[in-house]
Amino acid sequence: MALTVNDVDRFEASRRRLEVIAYRLLGSASEAEDAVQETFLRWQATDVDRIEVPEAWLTKVLTNLCLNQLTSARARRETYVGEWLPEPLLDGDPMLGPADTAEQRESVSYAVLTLLERLSPNERAVYVLKEAFDYPHREIAEILDITESASQQLFHRAKKHVAQGRARTEIDEAAVRRIVDEFLAAATSGRTEPLVRLLTQDAVAVGDGGGKVPARAKAFEGALAVAKFMRGLFKPSKAKRDLVGGSPGMYVTTSNGEPALVAVLDGRVIGVTCLEITPEGIAAFRSQVNPDKLERATRLWAATDHGEPLLTPF
Repeated sequence: MALTVNDVDRFEASRRRLEVIAYRLLGSASEAEDAVQETFLRWQATDVDRIEVPEAWLTKVLTNLCLNQLTSARARRETYVGEWLPEPLLDGDPMLGPADTAEQRESVSYAVLTLLERLSPNERAVYVLKEAFDYPHREIAEILDITESASQQLFHRAKKHVAQGRARTEIDEAAVRRIVDEFLAAATSGRTEPLVRLLTQDAVAVGDGGGKVPARAKAFEGALAVAKFMRGLFKPSKAKRDLVGGSPGMYVTTSNGEPALVAVLDGRVIGVTCLEITPEGIAAFRSQVNPDKLERATRLWAATDHGEPLLTPF
């Protein structure tokens, strides 16, 4: 049955919300867009006049498409080259969705999106729908075709896993910027000791190159190992310039609600490093350098004026 203009408008009114949900479920903006488009095709092939609550129907279809995607993604990531990290979204990207509550901000943080990879598809779906969008367990159960008690159990299990990997911390924005400034000064000083003092003892540094850009297969762990890595990373060298094709500019911004360092070369974002900052210091550096996962960031970056870079580390 052909859709009327009104039917299309009804779907388009939900598109943004569906994209926000799908991104949290999949950790990939491009896959989220594909899932939403497939949801539209399902909408197009359905007798929409018989759908009593379009929003609920669309959410159910989208969520189950994402669950199928997550299941197949687990198999694909077993052959992924190196570490797999989510696709970062820069400040202002509408796919980040609402940030009115601590739960909403936390659910889309880069640290939590990384932790969600450890959950089963159903655990992830329940966590996202409940924590970020406050869906009642009755509705989640209907979406996933499970019982309400099963939804509650999945949520408690998922929340426990996330809590074990990351303690929620709200830090003053001015304090965060001060720590980032101190980090940049320490990283470009050529000395290890100032960097160690800024890190937590169990700090980690991990990168995702997707086999297309060099990135260490295993994370650096511990303050000293991370400090040495960062010192070397910010040390200028011809080899690095040759590798990336020039001298990128480094900017400080926000990605997924966390402070981030963005490397830009000739208008193209070639790296986004999200910093997880706690009251005890910097706990993690998560760097996305896979060009396939930076296309959206590049488009958003090109549409905004960012001024001059803070430094050109290479």
